[in-house]
Amino acid sequence: MMSKRLDVDVAVVGAGTAGLAAHRAARAAGARSVLIEAGPGGTTCAREGCMPSKLLIAAAEAAHAAASASGFGVYAGPVRVDGRAVMARVRAERDRFVGFVVEGHQALPAEERLEGPARFVRDGVLDVGGVEVHARRVVLATGSSPKIIPLFEQVQDRLLTSRDVFEWDDLPESVALFGPGVIGLELGQALARLGVRVRIFGVSGSVGPLTDPVVRAAAADALSEEVPLHPDVEIEWVRPVQGGVEVRWREDVAVRQDRFQYVLSAIGRVPNLAGLGLENTSLPRDARGRLVFDPRTLQVGDAPVFVAGDVNDDRPLLHEAADEGRIAGENAARYPDVQAGLRRSPIGVVFSDPQIAMVGDRYVDLGARDVAIGEVSFADQGRSRVMRQNRGHLRVYADRQTGRFLGAEMVGPRAEHLAHLMAWAHQAGLTVPQMLDMPFYHPVVEEGLRTALRGARDRLAPALRRAA
Repeated sequence: MMSKRLDVDVAVVGAGTAGLAAHRAARAAGARSVLIEAGPGGTTCAREGCMPSKLLIAAAEAAHAAASASGFGVYAGPVRVDGRAVMARVRAERDRFVGFVVEGHQALPAEERLEGPARFVRDGVLDVGGVEVHARRVVLATGSSPKIIPLFEQVQDRLLTSRDVFEWDDLPESVALFGPGVIGLELGQALARLGVRVRIFGVSGSVGPLTDPVVRAAAADALSEEVPLHPDVEIEWVRPVQGGVEVRWREDVAVRQDRFQYVLSAIGRVPNLAGLGLENTSLPRDARGRLVFDPRTLQVGDAPVFVAGDVNDDRPLLHEAADEGRIAGENAARYPDVQAGLRRSPIGVVFSDPQIAMVGDRYVDLGARDVAIGEVSFADQGRSRVMRQNRGHLRVYADRQTGRFLGAEMVGPRAEHLAHLMAWAHQAGLTVPQMLDMPFYHPVVEEGLRTALRGARDRLAPALRRAA
């Protein structure tokens, strides 16, 4: 039985990146806001996402650079990977990042924090560990969790998710990795470079987030050079065997099987909505049970409820979560005067090698529009060959009648940096000719972008095809 009542203007559920931003924004707007956290806190990015994965990738890049130095005529002897030392550094640095976030949360005044799982009793009323929170507005920022499917029911004791990887004391001998998405490609290649035997399985033909068939094929070719990648197979079974698991799959007409120490599921994430008591509210949900909201304002239906961060399953990225938290917090504070917030140009990066990047409109978003496409292969791009990183392909999209840059998909060297240049151009509304007016140094990978832009320019409406 609830014995205590708390009345607030805004209740923010979840103290991750989006929740913290929402709470700060609501307080800055003058609202009395309370931040509710069930624990353990620390944000998905710091605890099990962006940062620990990049720590593992950094170790893998060091091992790969040492092992491949002979291509430059440099010889340093056999490379030895100490799995325990690798994972000790990953965990230590991960804990450091998490500590900063937790300290920031704990530094909030006591009256702004409430610990415990939150559950709607009815619209506007939450039960938080026996405290009845009456909130005029609510921001839900509860994040997401790794998705698990029935395929793995028989191997639960050998099943891992990305959440488990960063708790390892040592590296395993072998892993069957399911899901060639962002998480799967990053972890799969990193583990392989650190000496783990890895196979990556997919069932839809997808490679990372790519939708452009030309770029997707280039990515599959490049990544398959290091890790066996099976993006479109029929899995016949995943079953336990002595000391591990056995996977049997059909690919084209061939049937194959292999044994591994563990299964690593990276098939996606699901919003953390279970246990929130949404059935006790009038909030609109879709056929999958997910909240229906306006991506510009983040308002759920016409209710005084807003949803921010990974839980809304829109743009599950840290910088987007921070933006969404601010928008949701401000709108919760000013409700019912709800306003559309700044949504930056979409940008996504996969930290594989070669890296994958997407900016603005994806190929699948172009539809029937009149589009000019320019492209470049990095196989013979000057700086890329100098670095022995000459793998990948870039395709840029422009409106053929106006010349406006619409977006791009790429796999290639330094994609994270090219993506930022293109995202800035996209958000500024630049045309391809205007982008070509910008400086390009020599010799740099960015010259490959210039080549692709020139190809797009040559396919624009005649009046726009001026030399650059």
